[in-house]
Amino acid sequence: MVITTTDAIEGREIEEYLGIVSGEAMMGANIVKDFTAGIRNIIGGRSGQYEETIKEGRMEAVKDLEKEAREKDADAVIGVSFDYEEMAEGMLWINATGT
Repeated sequence: MVITTTDAIEGREIEEYLGIVSGEAMMGANIVKDFTAGIRNIIGGRSGQYEETIKEGRMEAVKDLEKEAREKDADAVIGVSFDYEEMAEGMLWINATGT
C-alpha cells in the first residue's frame, strides 16, 4: 500500500475518497533512556534511545493507519501527517492521520 504525505500520487488518479484513517501509538521511556538522555542534555548531542523510541512509535502508528485503510478497501493513503504529544511523564503519544 502506498502511504504518502503528499496530496496525490504521481501517475495515479484518485477514484474515491474513503474518509479519514488514523493510527496511534503510545510509547513509554524507561529509566535507562531517561538517564542517558539526561547526560546528553548536559554534554550535548543526540539521544539515540529516544530517537529509536520515536521511530518505533511512528512505524506502529503507520501500521495501524494502514490496517484501518485496508479495512475500508483502500489501496493508498494520502496527506498523511504526524502529531506527537507528551501524555504523561515519560509517555509519548504518536498519531498518524491521512485519507
